[in-house]
Amino acid sequence: MDYESLLSSRAKVMRPSGIRKFFDLAADMPECISLGVGEPDFKTPWSVRDAAIRTLQQGRTRYTANAGMKELRDEICKYLDRRFDLHYHPEDEVLVTVGGSEAIDMAIRALVQPGDEVIIPEPCFVCYEPITELTGGTPVHIATRPEDGFRLKAEQLRAAITPKTKLLILPYPNNPTGGVMERADLEAIAEVLRGTDVLVLSDEIYSELTYGTERHVSIATLPGMRERTIVVNGFSKSYAMTGWRLGYAAGPAPIIRVMTKIHQSCIMSAPTTSQYAAITALRQCDDQIEKMRDEYNRRRRFLVKALNEMGMDCFTPLGAFYVFPSVQVSGLSSAAFCEQLLQEKHVAIIPGDAFGASGEGYARISYAYSVEYLETAIQRMRAFLKEHGWHK
Repeated sequence: MDYESLLSSRAKVMRPSGIRKFFDLAADMPECISLGVGEPDFKTPWSVRDAAIRTLQQGRTRYTANAGMKELRDEICKYLDRRFDLHYHPEDEVLVTVGGSEAIDMAIRALVQPGDEVIIPEPCFVCYEPITELTGGTPVHIATRPEDGFRLKAEQLRAAITPKTKLLILPYPNNPTGGVMERADLEAIAEVLRGTDVLVLSDEIYSELTYGTERHVSIATLPGMRERTIVVNGFSKSYAMTGWRLGYAAGPAPIIRVMTKIHQSCIMSAPTTSQYAAITALRQCDDQIEKMRDEYNRRRRFLVKALNEMGMDCFTPLGAFYVFPSVQVSGLSSAAFCEQLLQEKHVAIIPGDAFGASGEGYARISYAYSVEYLETAIQRMRAFLKEHGWHK
């Protein structure tokens, strides 16, 4: 059988990302300082771990309901109400998934048919485009700009909408840029969408990690937007629970119903132990979120200042835990700059074009690491720039 021909279309869609290349290269260098991984360096709070241990000791390891434990869905709805003024019914408007990534996958698969267009602001998280293509949809990219704070502008959206547009993905707070959409930005986007049939997938996994004067605002809270928006969130970033693989989607009952049917066919249910742990996180760990955010903010300020001082012009991010400095001072492509830095100074950062063509000329640096670790990386990067005559 000609497996190569059989799988060629899928292989093209699921091509390896630039992120994976640099992870692999860094893994082969024991002395490498890696600032590439988007994973909190904090431990999951003890109360959450204890709750999981207790349920294992009690033998509570059976399947849960396909949509997730009712008790967990209740707590998710209370949390969304308490933190973001979002109001959902736990019975039929929430689906618990295996990480936020599965929630994104389920939403796109439920909504997008072959030939439908999906608008994707970029630079952005790497999964939106391949999932869209796997459904037969057509990605339509909008390049956001540093002078706009890497926000999606209403006039850009208006120009991109066609009769084939089915879905707008709103990836804010943004990975990799750290850009956020404030209320006024979202109101302008909502105004463009009114009178259309375009749905919204709002990826809010970094919603707890914002550093401006305003807390995160979900587009689903604006008039007329709840009924067309699927909100995706999870526990990985806010509660340092990446390995627990737990996320959720909240949205209109008819859409959540279809997503749940796909989920039960492909997954059955999210991990039981993780669901018990998440109940405790939602009930007891708001204070842990604040402590982690404060520490991320300290690292953010240090990193932006250091990068700007050495000549890598850096937009000040207002969300997530990434900075996205320009590497154009070098005259190299993003990939060439990052590879040379890795080979010469053993510092791993991610080229901006891994997050879309508009990321060319930039690099993503994660500050989900201690200040001491970041200081060592900055020392090496500063030496790298000086040795090549690129330092200010």
